[in-house]
Parts: sequence; structure tokens; C-alpha cells
Amino acid sequence: MNRLLLTFLLMPMLAVAKVPDEEDILGRTMNTGSPYYYTSLRLRYDMGDSTLTDEDYHYLYYGYAYQEAYKPLEANPYVDRVLMLAAALNPDMPERETLEEIVSVGRDALKKDPFSPKLLNLMAFAYGALGDKEQERAYSDRMNGVMRAILASGDGLSQSSPRHILLFDHALDVLAAEGFSCGKSRIVSRSVEFVPLAVSYVVEGKKRKGFYFDFSRVYWNKPEGYTYKRDRTWQFNNLKPRVYK
Repeated sequence: MNRLLLTFLLMPMLAVAKVPDEEDILGRTMNTGSPYYYTSLRLRYDMGDSTLTDEDYHYLYYGYAYQEAYKPLEANPYVDRVLMLAAALNPDMPERETLEEIVSVGRDALKKDPFSPKLLNLMAFAYGALGDKEQERAYSDRMNGVMRAILASGDGLSQSSPRHILLFDHALDVLAAEGFSCGKSRIVSRSVEFVPLAVSYVVEGKKRKGFYFDFSRVYWNKPEGYTYKRDRTWQFNNLKPRVYK
């Protein structure tokens, strides 16, 4: 199974970032007459609608911040269980029982974080290994749609053009999917964090040492004195995001 290339990375770099406009997102996702009415979009997403566009994913991902279910600081115990199962899995000869448990627990984990790139990737892998190609592609499409939405929100190369995320873990997942190993992130402002790369790289003669992410949505309703614990990324057993051509 080819897990090394990423379909969403094949798209050209956007000349202008699609920075989330909160007034626009709120207005369109709450309007029952809008093509981006959230209830309708989410139903299509959950049903695995392959016709969802990048514009749809923009409103799906960032519109989720206005939904009652969005609780980014609430613990999600199912994630740890999924990652433990995946960490013990041999991706080349996976046991069916473990794959079925990943699917079962993964569904519960996605109820709290429906746009988690690593969870969507693991679901795609598990379904593919179980022989369910339809669900494998559906979860892969979801993952790639979410990734494109995040990547389109900013180039992440400066504090003024960060990539926008709903959970801290999504930043680490994006970078892991791009093939980067990261160091410990640091907060650089009230709404932006910098995630350093373990190894810098050069683009157009400029050294890139890391990426900036806007995490402001995470703390919109932050409880007093709360400390956020980050989950691990999917960088285990060389289990990379799924590929479709």
C-alpha cells in the first residue's frame, strides 16, 4: 500500500491565502438559504459526499468553531486508545481484530474531533486494510479536504500569514503529513504559535525554520487556569497519509 505521497500536496501554491473571515463564515453557515448552511454541509461530510469542494471544506472546517459540539479543550480519551492500537500495528501485516477496533474506537474519537487529520488517516488505513475501498476513499477524501483548507488559510511563513487551526494537534498533523519533524512549539502572541522544524530547509534561497499557526479559536472559551495537553501525531510505524491518484 502506497502511503508516502500526499494528494493534497500536489495542488499549486495559492497566490492569495483564503484567510478565514469570521463574519463571512458565521453568516453563511448559519443562513438556511446558503449553499454553505452548516447542517447541510455537515450531513454531506458525514455521508462521505465526494462532490464537496475546497470551498465547502473551508466553511465546514472553520464553521465548526461556531457549533455547540466544538469543545477543543475537552479531553478526548478515545484518541489515546486509537493511537495505542495503531502504534502496536504492523502496517504491512495488520491483524483484522485490531483494525476493526481502530474503526470502532476511531468513530468515537471523531465525534469529538471530526476534522482530525490523523484520525481520518487512520480510519482510511484501517478500512483499506479491511478491504472496504469505499470507506477508505471517503475518509481519505475527508482528510485531504481538511488539509487543503488549513494549507489554504495562510502560508505559515510569518506571524502575519499563519495557517489557521481548530486544535493544536491539527498543526502537528499537517506538518507531519508534509514530511516535517518538529521541535517544541512556542507561543509568540495571544493568537499565534511558532512550530520549529527539527531540520531547516531552503526555499527560493531563504531558510525556513518553522511555521506559524493561528490558534485563537482554541481559546475562545478557555476555562480559567486550563493547560492543554497535546496528543501525538501519526508518526509511528511509518504510517503515512493515504494516497489516491
